[in-house]
Amino acid sequence: MKIKPILFLCSLFISSTQVHAEIVSIEMTNLTHGTYFAPLFLTAHTAQHRLFTVGEMASEEIQAMAEGGDISGLVTQADSLAASSVQNPAQGPLAPGASVMVEDWDTGSNDYLSVVAMLVPTNDGFVGLDSWKIPSMAGVYTVMLNGYDAGTEANDEIINGGGAPGVPGIPGNPGMNGGENASGVTDMETNMAVHIHRGVIGDTDLSGGISDLDARIHRWLNPVAKLVITVQ
Repeated sequence: MKIKPILFLCSLFISSTQVHAEIVSIEMTNLTHGTYFAPLFLTAHTAQHRLFTVGEMASEEIQAMAEGGDISGLVTQADSLAASSVQNPAQGPLAPGASVMVEDWDTGSNDYLSVVAMLVPTNDGFVGLDSWKIPSMAGVYTVMLNGYDAGTEANDEIINGGGAPGVPGIPGNPGMNGGENASGVTDMETNMAVHIHRGVIGDTDLSGGISDLDARIHRWLNPVAKLVITVQ
């Protein structure tokens, strides 16, 4: 009569120590009219790890991503923490209105999802998702993503091929639909923490003016992206 309770307790102990893994598929859609995401970085990680925190200073890795689209530091950081990551699933910039799929992604024991990508053309803007808890229940979940400002560079809106940390300017305009010879919108950034991006100013002078961004094309409001997450 005592054997059954003992076996039952052993069964409970074994099941409680098993690691729960999530298999997810993710569709990400660029909701903007004229802004590219370049390149995307998605990572599933534990609760102890965060790529960025709103209201706090950006890390060097976030700065490199937001100013120049360099995700290598974030990849190295995630790998060192045994995160499960997907780099550049669109194989280049994700164009306005376009979507990309990540299918049957085994996140292992990592149950928080973060997503980042530079917003191009901006100085240090990025689309971001900060530590979203992946549900354990199967289903389809929709999450809207905001555009953030890394707070590491003045939003001068000058396209000059810059992009390295500490170098002012915007690295480029994939849509090839902006202006040139801008004098600059501003030369300072008063909020140096990660914060909600105030959007771009732009102008309609393609041969000068204060901005190299076309106000008729590049202006945007939040949200800038949509994730549809299917938990299997």
